[in-house]
Amino acid sequence: MTTTTGTGAGAGAGAGTDAGAGAGAGAGTDAGTGTGTGTGTEPDAGPSAGTTVSTESDSTAGARLPTATPRETARTTLRLLTRHRLRLAATVLVLLAATASALAVPALLGTMVDAVADGRPWSALLAPAGGIVAATAAGVGLGWWGQLLLARTAQHTLAGLREDVFATAVAQPSAVLERAGSGDLVSRVAGDAEAVNTVIGRVLPAFVGALFTIALTLVGIGVIDPRFALAVLLATPVQYLALRRFLARSGPVYRSVREAEAARGQQLIETLAGADTVTALRDQPRHRAAVAATSERAIGHELRAVRLRTTFYGLLNLAEFIGLAAVLSVGYHLVGAGAVTLGAATAAALYFHQLFGPIGVLLSNVDELQNAGAGLARLVGVLTLPAPEQAQAPAPEAEAEAETGPEPRGTITPAGDPARAGHPTPAGQPALPGRLTLENVSYGYAPGRRTLHGVTLTVEPGETVAVVGASGAGKTTLAKIAAGVLAPDTGRVLLDGTPLDRLPTAELRRRAVLVSQEVHVFDGTVAEDLRLFAPGATDAGIRAAADRLGAAAWLDALPHGLDTRVGAAGEPLTAARAQHLALLRLALAAPAVALLDEATAEAGTADADLLEHAATAALTGRTGLVIAHRLGQAARADRVVVMDAGRIVELGTHAELAAAGGPYARLWASWTRER
Repeated sequence: MTTTTGTGAGAGAGAGTDAGAGAGAGAGTDAGTGTGTGTGTEPDAGPSAGTTVSTESDSTAGARLPTATPRETARTTLRLLTRHRLRLAATVLVLLAATASALAVPALLGTMVDAVADGRPWSALLAPAGGIVAATAAGVGLGWWGQLLLARTAQHTLAGLREDVFATAVAQPSAVLERAGSGDLVSRVAGDAEAVNTVIGRVLPAFVGALFTIALTLVGIGVIDPRFALAVLLATPVQYLALRRFLARSGPVYRSVREAEAARGQQLIETLAGADTVTALRDQPRHRAAVAATSERAIGHELRAVRLRTTFYGLLNLAEFIGLAAVLSVGYHLVGAGAVTLGAATAAALYFHQLFGPIGVLLSNVDELQNAGAGLARLVGVLTLPAPEQAQAPAPEAEAEAETGPEPRGTITPAGDPARAGHPTPAGQPALPGRLTLENVSYGYAPGRRTLHGVTLTVEPGETVAVVGASGAGKTTLAKIAAGVLAPDTGRVLLDGTPLDRLPTAELRRRAVLVSQEVHVFDGTVAEDLRLFAPGATDAGIRAAADRLGAAAWLDALPHGLDTRVGAAGEPLTAARAQHLALLRLALAAPAVALLDEATAEAGTADADLLEHAATAALTGRTGLVIAHRLGQAARADRVVVMDAGRIVELGTHAELAAAGGPYARLWASWTRER
């Protein structure tokens, strides 16, 4: 979903700038969608949060999200299962009872064979026949109940895993998810989760039932005569070798299949999202070739998996033949020697024959379990990223500074107003609400490529500072770092004297909000859309904010006012109205610090003045950092920052800079001429 009003997460946690990216969860990128359908505002500055078409697929491919090791996957699965330990214990007991009931049938059939062989009257068959009926009914009933319990336990466990994966993903700096590519994350939470869900619903109950059946059947055969058990074991080496070969090769193959599918999905997303640009540049052949290449790789990995499965099933059929021949041969000799009755030999043969199904289920479903296991490892891999509480943990240096105060840091003296650069807080002076300070901040999206260079800036409480500069100057990157979406490579960002990486995510989201250029209207009524970011807002409060921001007229003109359904399935809103809605969210969220990243840039001329008035009203009474698309916004700001190549080159009031004859004066002269 495209972002709208959002709250910045800690610089260390970077849990999305935008409460707009997922029902107020503050997830993901600030100018795009979860699948990367936005448009970056600074293409030269690196992969901005809204970038859709990656121009660095090679580097992106090397930054995929981690995949968990088998030990990590097992440990996490066990931890999730222990949340439902009582239900799990009940499930095991019920399934064992169902298996034991079903295994009574071959023994009762053996009793009937002995009765016939001994010439007993037909009435002697009634009791075992009744036992067979009762055992079958009990096995069916208990099996149904046990599989239902198992499915519920597994589904609740998967739901817990999905929640943990989502919480961990939204706690990451957006740059981590951007570098991995939206296709990687989407394939995990969609394709991999669905593979696990399919196994839970269809394969896991049968697999667990087969496992219990095999274990109890082997015990039953051994009780009849240990030599039957030894005969059964003759099939084991073939089954073991087949399974060992399959497990050793299938894990890497299925992981490769999943990764190839993720790469194909990423390529498709990038190509389709940038279709207009691709067409305009007449670059369709290259993109078709890229999609075809990723598809060919995915098909090649899938064919390897098919060959592996075919060989595996052939070896299983060979093992069944060896085992059944061995049991029948041993039974023939034992009955001939009088060691066992004909009924006992019949029961042993039936037990082994009954193993065909469970063993086939157990071993053939290893295929799908391996497939789901690869998906599960990719889901758990997301959990190996810093958890929300870990992402918010202060660094040791920050702890030391909390005790002794920050060490002196160098500052830049921007051209135009050296006296006002930096605004360091005097020692011992308490921080005022909404003071935003960047100290010697540098950042690069890729090693050796700096987007920001040693930026130092303080925005005083209640002050509005406009940031202007050419595309690629680093404006959007500055806003993301100030909001805590990106963590600076060097330097630090403070809010009221506290480093962002020491603030809890919830507090930072409440105190600092970013509104991006690309906005999203959530599905639901207008009131529901606005309350995503201000759950306690009343209709009267929403109307008051709408009056203040000049949105009341068009809101009242909607078919049902605040109760009008909007979003994909509702009343369509123009780009200007969607942006107006985003500014209303900002006003209702009432943060101490508001950051507008060209939030009115998409408006047409007719709506520009209305949105700029709304932005000014939304910033009233709070600290504001505005990435200005129109210099009219800069003229109304308390101070103006001019950026070029990732550096502050001028800093001062509009009047000071317009009269200084520097870069801002030239921008202002050009802008006023065009008007």
